[in-house]
Amino acid sequence: MNNPIHKLRKASAKQQADDQQDGMSTRLRAARERAAAPSQDASTEPGFLRRVVDHWWDRLIGAVYSGSLSNQTARYAAHNQTRDYIANSVGMGVWGALFPILTIVASQLAGAEQAGMFSMAFVIANLLIFIGNYGVRTYQVSDIDETESFAAYQIQRVLSCVLMMLAGWLFCKVRGYAGEMLTICWGTFAFRVIDAFADVYEGRLQQMDKLYLAGISQALRCVSGVVVFSVVLFVTRSIPVASIALAIVAAASLVIVTIPLALFETPKSRKWELQEIREIFKECFPAFLAQFVFTLIESVPKFVMEGVLPYKAQLVFNAIYFPAQSILMVIGLVYKPQLVRLANIWSDPSRRKRFDLIIVAVLALCAVLTAVYVFIAAWIGIPITSFLYGLDFEPYRTAQYMMLVAGGMTAAIDFLYQIITVLRQQQKATGAYGIALAVVLVLSGALVPTIGFNGAVWAYFLVMVVLLALMVVQYVRVRLHPKEF
Repeated sequence: MNNPIHKLRKASAKQQADDQQDGMSTRLRAARERAAAPSQDASTEPGFLRRVVDHWWDRLIGAVYSGSLSNQTARYAAHNQTRDYIANSVGMGVWGALFPILTIVASQLAGAEQAGMFSMAFVIANLLIFIGNYGVRTYQVSDIDETESFAAYQIQRVLSCVLMMLAGWLFCKVRGYAGEMLTICWGTFAFRVIDAFADVYEGRLQQMDKLYLAGISQALRCVSGVVVFSVVLFVTRSIPVASIALAIVAAASLVIVTIPLALFETPKSRKWELQEIREIFKECFPAFLAQFVFTLIESVPKFVMEGVLPYKAQLVFNAIYFPAQSILMVIGLVYKPQLVRLANIWSDPSRRKRFDLIIVAVLALCAVLTAVYVFIAAWIGIPITSFLYGLDFEPYRTAQYMMLVAGGMTAAIDFLYQIITVLRQQQKATGAYGIALAVVLVLSGALVPTIGFNGAVWAYFLVMVVLLALMVVQYVRVRLHPKEF
């Protein structure tokens, strides 16, 4: 035991272990210093984007070495409404433009039929994501007192995303999808599942008054998706392969950015309880049902077309549908930040006339914006659409006008639904949506097989007329007789 050689070896092994630990500490310390220290030579200073990436990577690796993401110190400030509004608008804008951009890329690189298949798969995914989200976002962000733990929100979202994938699997079975169409569907479904799961972490950031970080996370996921999808499709000319790549880059964004960002920048959650998960499912069901049914109403003409017309018709329908939906987005950016203020105005009986004027003003804005869109479509819109998709859209000029008017009505419907929700009478809107669903099923089933593509456009247009009328009636009833409800 007192052998000098043995002592020397033991001392050497200890020294090596100490050196290794010191080396790890040195690397972590150097990473922190590199992120904090200014550059000495402006000519060799990396660009802004490179500095941001290096800083984030150093922070992420440091958290991994420490063994916890939730115990890290937050570094980004809260309570900045201007920054929140700008970053969230960018994130929502990129999210809304994702489907149109991907469809344009698919049309240019893979042809109308393949792009139509991708478009159909994305329509299904856009419907299924409402199962994944389950209408929880607004409930979560308004839970300022954290009645439900963030851990419970995470588990609820895992369960709803599993339900989403099961619903997607069942849909593909019922429709009999196979081969390329099945692969495209699973790629787009996986992308939207990741989108839905990321939403609970972005909701956590908004709940802690850091909405701008949620907008950045959302924008990054969508932009990276467009870039990777485009590059892979350009190289392979395969929509199925590009769809899988789209899902993979979204998963990478979730793991590397969205989840760590939410855990870094928000307080650590307490442990979850089963009762909390039950409450989330129960309380958010009405919002989920209304959103899901409304999206189903919009999708029914497309589903009926799939059994009657070639996939090219899906591409054309969505190409004239996208500008109409942008009306909804623009109007939403105007009034959604003001919903809390509208609720406060309604709560004061002496200000009810002002409340009515705001309602009329927003509905008038919907009409004016729709007229502007129709004018642009009549002037340069059709040639631009033809150029973007590589198809001749002149035969669809009348259909484009009808779709834009329907888009204006959709914006008004969504606004009235939000107002009825502010008045806590959203169940009235759910009933109107049920009637509209029955109407669109009948119209699509009758018109699409008889007059083809134009039948789908007419079905969509007419159901929006019916639904807008129903929503106006429901709002007037609630407004004139508030004590009855």
